[in-house]
Amino acid sequence: MSEEPIRSPESTRERILDAALSVFSHKGYHDTRLDEIVAESETSKGSIYFHFPNKERLFLALVEKFADLVERRVTEAIERQTSPMAKVEAALEACLEAFGRYRRPAKVMLVQATGLGTVFEEKRLEINERFANLIRIYLDEAVAAGEIEEVDTDVIAYAWLGSIYHLTIRWVYSGEPEPSRIVSTLVPMLLRSVNYRRD
Repeated sequence: MSEEPIRSPESTRERILDAALSVFSHKGYHDTRLDEIVAESETSKGSIYFHFPNKERLFLALVEKFADLVERRVTEAIERQTSPMAKVEAALEACLEAFGRYRRPAKVMLVQATGLGTVFEEKRLEINERFANLIRIYLDEAVAAGEIEEVDTDVIAYAWLGSIYHLTIRWVYSGEPEPSRIVSTLVPMLLRSVNYRRD
């Protein structure tokens, strides 16, 4: 009789999140049962409840994990640049590439978290704020450095996010346009919207 391997609480939590991502992305939030996540993660209901008090908190943790990943990719891309507009461009490309690379979590965050109620909407708004703020900070720096003319960076940041989200959602559903097409077409268009042209 073989013994079950002993897992650390953190590795068990990651197994549960990976399983939840798989089940949620295929079945949607409402049709997913915790028993399915238990089976997929090869854990127990007790393990799930140890880390997440309910399905809602598990779903929110999944959304948060993906938002953190995207933000980390954007921050890493920004750190390699020197001028404010190069940082803006790097942030846009990194965000689009992260969504393009991680289709299932993008679907969970951008599609399935929509319309699930107040708690989910608050989380979505919080994540939108985080991403818009990253864009806004570097647009403000670009204005201050004279790289672009003065614009309403708050409105621009949210308009850009809306474009990114809309195209990503279309790709999640239909597979088109491919992420490489989105990056190569959308990024220059967004930069032109603030009268910035790459050299």
